[in-house]
Amino acid sequence: MKQSSIEESKPSPKISTSFIIIQVVALLLVTFIFMLSLELMASAFNLLGRNIIEEIIKATSNPFISLFIGLLSTAIVQSSSTTTSMIVAIVASGALTLESAVPMIMGANIGTTITSTIVSLGHIIDKKAFRKAFAVAILHDFFNILVTLILFPLEYYFGLLSSLSRVVTSQVFGIASGPSTLVKLTVKPLADIVTSLTNQNGLILLILSVFLLFFTIRYLTNLLKKLVIGESQKRMDKYVFGSPTGSLLWGAGLTAAIHSSSTTTSFIVQLVAADKLSIKKAFPFIMGANVGTTITALIASISKSEAALSIALAHVLFNVIGVFIFFPIPVIRQIPVYLARYLGSLTMKNRLVGLIYIILTFFLIPFILIYLSNDNSANSSQKPPIEKVK
Repeated sequence: MKQSSIEESKPSPKISTSFIIIQVVALLLVTFIFMLSLELMASAFNLLGRNIIEEIIKATSNPFISLFIGLLSTAIVQSSSTTTSMIVAIVASGALTLESAVPMIMGANIGTTITSTIVSLGHIIDKKAFRKAFAVAILHDFFNILVTLILFPLEYYFGLLSSLSRVVTSQVFGIASGPSTLVKLTVKPLADIVTSLTNQNGLILLILSVFLLFFTIRYLTNLLKKLVIGESQKRMDKYVFGSPTGSLLWGAGLTAAIHSSSTTTSFIVQLVAADKLSIKKAFPFIMGANVGTTITALIASISKSEAALSIALAHVLFNVIGVFIFFPIPVIRQIPVYLARYLGSLTMKNRLVGLIYIILTFFLIPFILIYLSNDNSANSSQKPPIEKVK
C-alpha cells in the first residue's frame, strides 16, 4: 500500500532542457516574424498612396465610427492583440492619428470579449453550468463596456487618454531607443528586401503582412500557453484566487505571458462552469487579464514612432484606469458582477437570450450605429475631437 501511494504521488516527468531550448528559439523566431509583419504593414500603407490614407482618416475622424470599427474588427478576428498591433502599425505609418485611434482601441477592448462569450455557449445544454459560464463571460463584456462609457466622453471632450499617453511617452520614449535600434538593424533590412521582392506593390505587401501577423499571434499564444499554463493549470484554482489583489496580478502576468486575454478568460469560464470558482472571485483576474493583454501592442510599438508608442500606452492607460475605477471599492466592484449575474439568470430561463446578446452586442448594434453615425456626420458640421483637443 505504501509503495503504491508513493507511485501515485510521483511528480510528472520534467520537461527536457532540449525541449525548452527549441521552444525558446521558436519563440524568438516567431517574435522576429511578428515585428517583421508590422514593419511590412507600415510600408504597405505608405505604398498604397494618399487616397487610401485619406479614406482611413475620413472613416475614423468620427470617434463613434472609430469605436465601432475597433469593436467589429476585433469581434471578427477574435483577438484584440491582432487588432491593436494593426492599429499601432497604421498609426506608425501616419495613416491614422492618435486621437482617431484611441476610440478604436476602446472598441477593440470590447470586441475581444466575444471569444469567452462564445466559449460559454459550449455549456448551453446544461442550464446551470451555462448560466454560470455565460455570466462570467459577459462580466468581461460589462467591465469593458462600463469603462468605455466612462472614459469615451472624457477622451471625446478633453482628450484624456491621448494627452496622458503623450505625457508618458515623452518620459519613456528614450528608454525604448535601445530595443528600437536593434529592431531597425535586424528587421528593417529584411522588410526592405521583402518589399522589393513584391515590386513595391502595396496591396500584396498588406495581404502578406496581415497573414504573417495572424500567424505569429496565433502561434505565440499556443506556444506560450503550453510553456506557462501547462503544468500549473491544475493548481490555478487553488493558488491564484486566494485574494483579489493576487488574482488581479496573476491575471495580468499570465495574460502578458501568453499574449491573449481571450485564452485566460476562456479558461476562467471553464472553471466557473465547473463550479470550482465563483464569479465574484473571477472578476479581479479578468481585470488583470485586461491589463496583461496590452503587452502585445507595447512590443509592436518598440521600433516605431512616438505616436505608435503613445497609442500602445493609451491602451495600457485605458485598462489601468478601468482597474482603478472598479477594483479598490468592493461595492463598485459588485456593479458589473450584479449585471452579469442578472443577464446570466435570464439565459437560464431562455437560452436564446445568450445568442441574441452576442449578435446584438458584437455585430448588429455596431453596424447600425456605424450607419447612423456616418449618416449624421454627413449632415453635420460638428468638428472632430482632433480639432477640439490642442
